[in-house]
Amino acid sequence: MDALLEPKTVGDITGAFYVPAYQRGYRWGADEVDRLLSDIWASEGKPYYLQPIVVKAMPDGRLELIDGQQRLTTLYLIFNFMQTHGLQSAGAGYTMEYETREGSQAFLQAPNADEREHNIDFHHIYVAYEHIRAWFEAHDHRQQWAANKLYGYLFESVKVIWYEAPDEPEFDSVSLFTRLNVGRIPLTDSELVKALVLSSSRRMPGVADKSEQIAAQWDGFERELRTPEVWSFITARHEDEATHIGLILDTLADRIGGNTEGRHRPRYHTFETLRPKIESDPQAFWDDVVRLHSLIVGWYEDRDIFHKIGYLVAVGESFAALLDSTAGLTQSALHYALDSRIRDRLSLTAEQLTELDYESKGRKCEEALLLMNVETVRTRAESSERYSFRAHARGAWSLEHIHAQNTQPLKRDEKIWAEWLRLHRHALLSVPDLGTNTQSRLIAEIDEVLEAIEDERSHGIGPRFDSVKAKVESALTSSDADESIHSISNLALLASGDNSALSNSVFEVKRQEILRRDRAGSYIPACTRNVFLKYYTVADAQQVHYWSVADRVSYLAAIQTALTPYLLPDEELV
Repeated sequence: MDALLEPKTVGDITGAFYVPAYQRGYRWGADEVDRLLSDIWASEGKPYYLQPIVVKAMPDGRLELIDGQQRLTTLYLIFNFMQTHGLQSAGAGYTMEYETREGSQAFLQAPNADEREHNIDFHHIYVAYEHIRAWFEAHDHRQQWAANKLYGYLFESVKVIWYEAPDEPEFDSVSLFTRLNVGRIPLTDSELVKALVLSSSRRMPGVADKSEQIAAQWDGFERELRTPEVWSFITARHEDEATHIGLILDTLADRIGGNTEGRHRPRYHTFETLRPKIESDPQAFWDDVVRLHSLIVGWYEDRDIFHKIGYLVAVGESFAALLDSTAGLTQSALHYALDSRIRDRLSLTAEQLTELDYESKGRKCEEALLLMNVETVRTRAESSERYSFRAHARGAWSLEHIHAQNTQPLKRDEKIWAEWLRLHRHALLSVPDLGTNTQSRLIAEIDEVLEAIEDERSHGIGPRFDSVKAKVESALTSSDADESIHSISNLALLASGDNSALSNSVFEVKRQEILRRDRAGSYIPACTRNVFLKYYTVADAQQVHYWSVADRVSYLAAIQTALTPYLLPDEELV
């Protein structure tokens, strides 16, 4: 027997349910009961899915309830309350019985205070029933009105995914219960779709059973999409999600039932949307999945497309939107379309690019520098290197000043002060052209302030720290440095995170930290590494320890060169 999967309204659930001894009894409390009632009420007649009900047929005609007993018992109590108190003429269309509790079926029909202490299950059932009573009584003279609406929702719009497991060894009841309940792992859209595709494939009259082939392909697709860099370049996410093939299924569902992107996706929307297509022609549906998977793999394997798609997704474009806008294009037309889309997204002329600054156009600066990094990697001849969209998706990279010259005062935190002083003490020792006297004097002042902080003699230390900080910044700042510290020519993608001391550091401190992380194997964006290795500065203007005007000019020119294919003509100034 194949698994039976179908949506079913709560009011249409019928049968005699048996809760076996391997499950714990009823344990829902006030919060869960109130949440269920509130969610049903708030659905206001719109399609609303509860978690699946998983059952297995028993030889005597009853249904072994494998998953969903807490919800199904509570729904039974809601129906029972409305019938018992004359709010509706009929109760639930099903019965419930617990193997471990003799008389449970009778108590569910008439929960009462006298018997509530007979066992823990009866106690929780009684408490839930009283909370149901309180919910209806809160409607005061409108109880009948509330009952009518709620009763209508249960028969018209509130549904469950009805999953009837086949009578096969791999669907052993205890194993299935454990899988669904240890860690509370719910059935996902992907699992429901997979079960329906396989069972529908086996039932196709006059067609060879391809269920084993589809199952093998499904698992292969899931593994490939689970490859971190594949997943991140099409989603801009790095989380290890339950299923990755769900991206394909959601996309196909959106094509049929309308795009839910940017809105809350209703529970089991994908399964319900795809179900009619799967049931009518499972092979045609599976062919669509295969084509979409092949497209993703093809995009990933082409380095140029990988980088262009990855950039667009990283800055906010959706996979589904890119899919729709490039459908049916030839390879050359696809490249042209992606270039145009990047150009439209960047929306900058060469002049506007030079005027970008951190304070007023921070987001645009970040997009421009990300594109510079992506393009730098993409255009390297004879290289198989790829920009790591996975590292980018982790959120480790933020827009930082290459040289932070008095950008803002450090917050008054002795630990941050001490860290800043230690970082800059080390930098002073690395700069040979400061002069012995200047170097010794500044290190001595740093040591005095550090000693005061460590000895907890910090009262009044603030002015002394500010004085030393100003002197050190002056000594480690190029003499020709201008005041445009927020210009894009002084910005890079750095992994400074929440380290305030490092963020407010001069170039030499950051250079040493970038080199340390690079040696340790951390992922450093290509252009960030180039900046701190002075890759863009002409040889006769190089000095290793400072970020000068000459460095900024060369860096800005490199940004313009990398972005030239995506810049608007000057006459299109906006």
